[in-house]
Formats: sequence, C-alpha cells, structure tokens
Amino acid sequence: MAQKRQVRLECTVCHSINYLTKRNTKAVPDKLELNKFCKKCRKVTLHKETKAK
Repeated sequence: MAQKRQVRLECTVCHSINYLTKRNTKAVPDKLELNKFCKKCRKVTLHKETKAK
C-alpha cells in the first residue's frame, strides 16, 4: 500500500508557506521542488517541501 504524506510547499524567496499537497513517499523519494505562483511575491518562484504539522 502506498504511503502518502502531507507536505507544505514554502517559497524560497519570501519563505511563506503557500501550498499543502500530498506526496507518495515510495514513488517519489526526493523532496518536492516545484515552480508555483507566490501570492506574497506576486510571481512564479521555486517552492520547496517542508514538514507538515
């Protein structure tokens, strides 16, 4: 059975947490890095995975 873990995506520019998503830990062993729109920066920036509470 696949293990899904909830993760937060944090902007690398302003360090605000903008997105919550789930990641399959067995299929994707590396941390997520996605280009997403940051509401605070008002542009597309790199978002990296952080731990979810």
